[in-house]
Amino acid sequence: MKFVLIIAYLILTVSGVVFMKLGGNPGSLALKDGTITLGMSVVSGIGFVCYLCSFLLFTRIVTMFNLSYIFPILTGIVQILTLVASSAVLKESIPWQSAVGASIIIVGIIIMNLKQTQTS
Repeated sequence: MKFVLIIAYLILTVSGVVFMKLGGNPGSLALKDGTITLGMSVVSGIGFVCYLCSFLLFTRIVTMFNLSYIFPILTGIVQILTLVASSAVLKESIPWQSAVGASIIIVGIIIMNLKQTQTS
């Protein structure tokens, strides 16, 4: 169940950011005559809802794992998935510095997941 939540979080986070970018509308928030209005395109709205749901999932995930473990791993994975999605969906170019940085993140995630040997 934990890993289903993590996968859902990753999908919602990355899709939320991509949809907000595709919507091309930062939205507007206004208070008029005691009424709060939020205006944005439908695509940006879908991204906003995805991102809000991912935040709610994240608050649950951090209670299930050690924060010092799960936060850097999820953050790194989100960065890499966003890089891939921006290239695949938004047709953004990936500079060599980004590719090197993503490689360093991957190595860091692997190192964080290596089992420590017990010494007696």
